[in-house]
Amino acid sequence: MTKSALQIARATYQPKVPVALKGAVQAVDGEYTQSVADQLEIKALFPNTYGMPVVTFEKNKQKVSLPAVNAGVILSGGQAPGGHNVIAGLFDGLKSVNKNSRLYGFILGPAGLIEHNYMELTAEIIDRYRNTGGFDMIGSGRTKLESKEQFDKGLEILKELNISALIIIGGDDSNTNACVLAEYYKAINTGVQVIGCPKTIDGDLKNEQIETSFGFDTACKVYSEVIGNIQRDCNSARKYWHFIKLMGRSASHIALECALQTHPNICIISEEVEAYNLSLDDVVNQIASIVARRAEDGHHFGTVLIPEGLIEFIPAMKRLIAELNDFLSKNAAEFGMIRHSGQLAYITSKLTKNNAELFSGLPEGVARQLTLERDPHGNVQVSMIETEKLLADMVTKRLAEWKQEGKYTGKFATHTHFFGYEGRCAAPTNYDADYCYSLGYTASCLINAGKTGYMSSVRNTTAPTEKWIAGGIPITMMMNLEKRHGELKPVIQKALVKLDGKPFQTFAANRDSWAIQTDYVYPGPIQYFGPTEVCDAPTKTLLLEQGKK
Repeated sequence: MTKSALQIARATYQPKVPVALKGAVQAVDGEYTQSVADQLEIKALFPNTYGMPVVTFEKNKQKVSLPAVNAGVILSGGQAPGGHNVIAGLFDGLKSVNKNSRLYGFILGPAGLIEHNYMELTAEIIDRYRNTGGFDMIGSGRTKLESKEQFDKGLEILKELNISALIIIGGDDSNTNACVLAEYYKAINTGVQVIGCPKTIDGDLKNEQIETSFGFDTACKVYSEVIGNIQRDCNSARKYWHFIKLMGRSASHIALECALQTHPNICIISEEVEAYNLSLDDVVNQIASIVARRAEDGHHFGTVLIPEGLIEFIPAMKRLIAELNDFLSKNAAEFGMIRHSGQLAYITSKLTKNNAELFSGLPEGVARQLTLERDPHGNVQVSMIETEKLLADMVTKRLAEWKQEGKYTGKFATHTHFFGYEGRCAAPTNYDADYCYSLGYTASCLINAGKTGYMSSVRNTTAPTEKWIAGGIPITMMMNLEKRHGELKPVIQKALVKLDGKPFQTFAANRDSWAIQTDYVYPGPIQYFGPTEVCDAPTKTLLLEQGKK
């Protein structure tokens, strides 16, 4: 396999880890927990794994000798930088306690467990993937683990390979499945532990114990580099407005972090749109007003950052999508039989009055995108909705109207972009390389401590690495009930942008000046070698949340 100079150099990088993980460790149980909401219902659904204590790992003065463990690992859902280092940390952690421990990777995600498709992960394989991006070591997939038949089928191969611990590396939905699986295996006394690891570049899997999901740091720095490049071009040509959609279906953390890093002229925060009950028209008017104001100063250029999930946060659109989800889930077969030319009219005829009016008023392309096949969790595939083009077109029309009315005299030309997949498989930053390795190593400690239904947790990550705190939290602690496919289901509560939080407040205090002035920041590419303040710094979001400069 041919490798680049950077790949060769990164292969020698030794991730930094908390002091507690250097040598023998011991688990210390903390406070007992309860779910973030719907406590009685969640407790009833998870009687064997509810209410367990938070765990912290400390150095053990005595060397611990434990039996060999066979463990399995699954990469679930979309890729995020650092996944390979989670597996490397897990592997090293298991081998450090007993060199005879073995690790198996299930191929292409949860489907590998169900279909008994696996490979043993040896030191030779692991070493090829240390500090690399992507999930190509074993692949990933979006199959949901949710039925008894799937659990039992997976158990067959776990027993055949004598696997007593399964680690699921994924986002909120994948870790919800891990929690359900842990409960089932505990209830029937299989002896199989299930541990989760917090992955998603969207940044919406976090709480007091999970400071950030891995991959968020790297992805935001990749996107910010490219946004900075566009802004440099923008400020050079001085004749284009760039509408840039960024990943983040359920929360605007990526857009907010990139705004803090690059100072765009406009950044839409979905949570704010929802809080103030703004319509799509309101958002268009806000953008158009800033374009017109900059034009008064002779600045016919700028940048607009748009979170991927904006459409779902506009209250009227949210109601429409909820009705579409329910209708299409119940009438998928009938809808599939309608001729393409008649599908939109068919849908419109089945919706309630207000939703029908909104749906019929949308551009045909967007309306069709709203009817596309849902993802495995029943959600609209918002990445397929070209919100950046929708807003660029609507602002163009609004400015044309204002020009006819004499309210606007500027020039307006647009380019649209969607930055998504570009950030998911980048080589992890030093922060993510360290954080992910520590998460994997911590998962091995949770296994050795006999825990199940836990998520690996590494905290205090704005401090020097040796002061990071390793531990685990019960996954049930993060759960609540939400409506999925028309039914209430237990799921991990998504962490949205807090409008009273320091990151948003910092953005809000500066956005008016960024809108009018050209105060662009150019972060440049990720740096892996050099001063620690350049190479190891966490996101601005995390620094602000922790009260650090």
